[in-house]
Amino acid sequence: MRYVVPILALPFTVTILIPALILNANKSIAIGWRLSAPLNSLPPIVGAGVIALGLALMVMTISLFATVGKGTLAPWDPPRHLVISGVYRHVRNPMISGVFCILLGEAILFGAFALLVWFGAFVLINAIYTPLVEERTLEKRFGEEYRAYKQNVPRWIPRVNAWDTNTMSL
Repeated sequence: MRYVVPILALPFTVTILIPALILNANKSIAIGWRLSAPLNSLPPIVGAGVIALGLALMVMTISLFATVGKGTLAPWDPPRHLVISGVYRHVRNPMISGVFCILLGEAILFGAFALLVWFGAFVLINAIYTPLVEERTLEKRFGEEYRAYKQNVPRWIPRVNAWDTNTMSL
């Protein structure tokens, strides 16, 4: 239950519950974007691929938080150790990158402008929250180790080559 509750409370709400409510309220589903065949199959394929990428990032993140960090994705039960292995050597916040992918993929898959607005709002919320709250909290908890990590690994868009943690100087 330690891992299930945060998943249901956070990514499930953002990627499933809120989009379902938006789609239900707007009745604005246009799978295939009303394109003629065979082009109408392209948006669902692209959308599903972007969603799959987001899910993969989330699974990797949750797994690393549990095994390496000894915590969860929830702010009330965060990792006890700084996680800078695996996908975290490419991007500092792969969980949010994964959620971004899922939300964008849903907008593409369902052809719903309202979901694109939700994606934009979520990006904006995180663009404010992450540097002002989350990163400051991590700097207080992990100090110089986090500051070195922050200088070498981008927040949301992955670096191509994995950061070599052996070059980390504290």
